[in-house]
Amino acid sequence: MANRYWCGECSFKTPWLGESEGLRRQIEHYADRHPGTPPGGQVETRRRGSAVAHGCLRLTAVALTLLVVVAACHR
Repeated sequence: MANRYWCGECSFKTPWLGESEGLRRQIEHYADRHPGTPPGGQVETRRRGSAVAHGCLRLTAVALTLLVVVAACHR
């Protein structure tokens, strides 16, 4: 899994990284841009392979739609 850390004070976000690297970058950002403010915000999690599953689902939906259209026009 990869995580992206969003700053709670501004629009900064880390790239998709492992948990420890993303957290380290968020802490560095807070120390540099928001000194004295404890790190906050939110964490976005991306599971590997989820984009492939959604891509296959879309492809299947398009194929079925085309099949229905072709069958309706062929009559």
